[in-house]
Order: sequence, then C-alpha cells, then structure tokens
Amino acid sequence: MPRVIVLDPLSQDGLDLFESAGNIEYEIRTGLSGDDLKHALSEFDGAICRSGVKITAQSLEGNRRLKAIARAGVGTDNIDKDAATRQGIVVMNTPGGNTISTAEHTIALMLALSRSIHPAYQSLIEGRWDRKLYMGTQLAGKTLGIIGLGRIGQAVATRALALEMQVIGYDPFLSTQRAKDLGITTCDSPKDMLPEVDYLTVHTPLNDETRNLIDKEQVDQMKRGVRLVNCARGGIYNEEALVEGLKSGKIAGVALDVYPSEPCTDSPLFGMPGVLCTPHLGASTEEAQTNVAVEAAELLIDFFTTGAIRQSVNMSPLDPKTLEGMRGALNVAYRLGMLLAQVDHAPPISCKVSYQGEVCKKDTSLLSSSFAAGLMQHAMDCEVNIVNAGVLLRERGIELIEERSTDPGEFSSLITAEVVSEHQTSCASGTLFGSKPRLVRKGEFRVEASLDGILLLFNHRDTPGVIGKVGALFGKHRVNIAQMSVGRVSDQPGGQAVGVLSLDSQPPAEALRELLSLDAISRASIVKLPAANELPAWMGG
Repeated sequence: MPRVIVLDPLSQDGLDLFESAGNIEYEIRTGLSGDDLKHALSEFDGAICRSGVKITAQSLEGNRRLKAIARAGVGTDNIDKDAATRQGIVVMNTPGGNTISTAEHTIALMLALSRSIHPAYQSLIEGRWDRKLYMGTQLAGKTLGIIGLGRIGQAVATRALALEMQVIGYDPFLSTQRAKDLGITTCDSPKDMLPEVDYLTVHTPLNDETRNLIDKEQVDQMKRGVRLVNCARGGIYNEEALVEGLKSGKIAGVALDVYPSEPCTDSPLFGMPGVLCTPHLGASTEEAQTNVAVEAAELLIDFFTTGAIRQSVNMSPLDPKTLEGMRGALNVAYRLGMLLAQVDHAPPISCKVSYQGEVCKKDTSLLSSSFAAGLMQHAMDCEVNIVNAGVLLRERGIELIEERSTDPGEFSSLITAEVVSEHQTSCASGTLFGSKPRLVRKGEFRVEASLDGILLLFNHRDTPGVIGKVGALFGKHRVNIAQMSVGRVSDQPGGQAVGVLSLDSQPPAEALRELLSLDAISRASIVKLPAANELPAWMGG
C-alpha cells in the first residue's frame, strides 16, 4: 500500500480524502529539515507539502522510494525540480485553488490603503481620536493598472470593475477581444499604462523580465499620489525605488504581501507612513487551503491508483517510448514558440501550427501544446508545460488552430507556426536535421539556422555592403558571430531579405541601437533559446 508523508499543515478535507481512498496510508510530519527530512522522505512513496518545507537536492539524494510530490498551491520554488526529475520523481501543483483568495487580498489591501485602516485603528489603540488625519479616497472612478492578466489578474479586474473602477492592463498573451469581454482596456506595454494609473497591481512570475519591473524610472513616470500593491512575487517592485517614492510624496501608498526573501521581518518599508504589509497571506483563507489540499490529495490518489500524471511541472504525460519517438518534433515546436514570442511582443489573437509530411503521423495535439509552452514560457504566473499550455492559451481567449497535410514538400517533415496579433502576423518554420532543430523559414524568407543559443534576426534591403557592415559592427563590440544565414524571397537582388546570426554572447544594447541606425536595416530582434542539448524537464531533459 502506498505511503504518503504530509510535510506541512494541511486542511482536514484533504486528509479525509486519503482516509476515504482506502488504499493509501498517510502520516503527518511537519517542521522537518536537513537529515530529518532526508530520512523521512526515504520512508514514503509520495509527499504533499505547502510552502513551509524546503525539499532540496540534498534531501532527495539517494532516495530510491519516493515517486511523487504534490504541492498544495501554485508555486514550486521550494522544491528542487531538477533533482526530482533526475530521480524520476513527479512534481505536481494546484494552480487554481487560491485564485479567489489572492484576488480578494489584493482588493483588501487597496481598500485598506485608501482609507488608512491600519493607522486609524492604531490611533485608537493609543487613545487618540484623529478623524481629520485620516481623510481617505474612494476606489470608484479611479484607474487600476494590472500587469499580468492570468487567472488572478482577471479575478482582480472583475472585482475592481464591480467597485466602479476603470481597469487598464497589460499581458503579453491576453487577446484584445478577451480583454474587451472582461471590460479591460489593454496597453501595448507596462510603460504605456504608468502615467494613467491611480493604483497598480502586478500578477506575474518573477524572472529576468519582471525583476525590478517597477524601478525609479517607472515611478517617475507615474502620477503623483499613486498607490502600489504586490501580492504576486517579491522583487517585482524595487524596494529602494518604493522608499524614495514614498519619501518624495510621489507614491501615496505601498501594500506588500510578498518579499524578495521570505520570511521577511526587516525591511526599510516597515513602519513608513503609507505602507501596509502582510506576511504572505494571499492564499491564507480556509477556502483556499481546503481547495488546494483537496486538489493535491486527488493528484496523489490518482497517481497511485491509476498512474495518471496531472498538472505535473516537471514530467511529460507521455510514456517513455512515445516520448522518445516524439522528442525531436516536440523540441522543434517548442523552440518555434520561444522564437516567435521574442520577435513579436504584441498580444496574440490566434495561433496556427501547420504540419506537413511525416510529422502528421504523430500526435499533433501534443506538438501544438509544446509550441504553446514555448510561446508562453516566460510570461505566465505559473510554470508552463505540455500539460497546461493549451489551457493557459484558452484562458486568455487565444485560439490555437491546427492544420495537417501529408503531401511531401521540400522537407520530409515540416512544422510551421504562425502568431497573429492585432497589427501583424509572425511566422516561422522548422524541421529536424538529424536530431537537431533547425529554422528553415522566417516569414516568407528561406533561411537555414540553428534553433539554439543567442540569435539575431534582422530585416534588411538586399544590397551590397549590408552584411559587411553588420559583421564589422559586431566585431567592434567584441561579439563573435558563430553562424550566419541570409534569405530572400526571389533570386533577384535588391529587394527585402532577412538575416539570422548565431552569436557567442549577448550583444550590448548599444550594438543593437547602432544596428537599427543603419539605413538598410528595418528591424532587428534578439532571441535567446536553450542550448542545443538543453530540454525542459517535461520533455525528458
């Protein structure tokens, strides 16, 4: 009989499911770390946790028994997923259970900031009746800016609209029509919304693109008296910029529920006028904890009774034999998605993936999911993989279309991905050369380039001297060009062409500015792709 260890306090409803399953034993052992945790994990087949315990590589080292870990919540930062994957341990999460609670906490912080709830109560505790000191402001009629419009961002928007606020938002994958249906006015970038907002809330992951997303420069662009809320991830707002903005009066209020390092009991923001902070309480409601506990228990029960893998963040749902036969095509589709996400930053309206030749004999729905996972890899507030990618696209109102043709073309197999936004369509085609994914077409231009590492894609006039100038420019900036491919529509020179450079290092911003200043260059994009032998965990990496 499978045994499950419960590592953090869990709602009784979740524990009751284990009881009723009848074929699973569970044991509660909370507060474990170090060798105690390592030894405990070696005694069980499954584990269920929240955010309290840290399941590190050391705690999994040498474990030959543990098969699955379920996280009762969305974030899995407290689990070393690489170590788990190397040892064949499935890691699953429950992304939907705390959506409403986190959205409500965001609204609660906005209201508390607007009406000075905490300092007003503190004045009563201290024996003062200071009504005149705590003149508030109402939310109705104010503009709320939301960066990140996934499940939680959309739930916040719904509640803000009910409070008669104007809602504007940015999300790289929220279609214009879906935003219109929700009552949200979209912006092309976070920068565009900043001068308009009275309140700003963020609901994005923390990554290289979102770390310090709101810094001193962004605060300077906002109107005086703005209020900022963060219930997503610590580090999206720069702490020093917030302190400076509060001192200058540019920022009227800051409310935080998350911090760069947690637990956090010391911050320069704590105690400042206009600041309200809570200890990561977004999902701390009885309802949310019940939802995620039940869902996590169901994941483990299904895994141990039927072998089903659902909502895994590190494993493919495919059996090893099927995965081996599809890995190359999955990799091509995934990298095409990552490429198109970086050359066109407008929110998609729809996506189309076309399959030609031998690849049509494979499960193309999984290939399309792999493309979607690559497209959204760095933009979601949860980890994206082949399991959840299609759902995440549909939540944002983006249609994913498939086309198949078994007629042979110039390649035995060809995958063509197309992303349609409001103002343009981006298209790229890829195939396998042996086992290596290759880019063979960008838009209407035939090219031949590796789909890995740092790429520079640039549109230019097909005239003498252009390629030489590009090479000289990168040589000046000490950026080595590993490969170059140039394609044009016809055999006749003088028209438009596209170039693809494989670079050995990231070019500085100055190099890109100089490149775009050349008369013959009309557009350029830097694309960062995984190394040739680097695969996501769910693809068997």
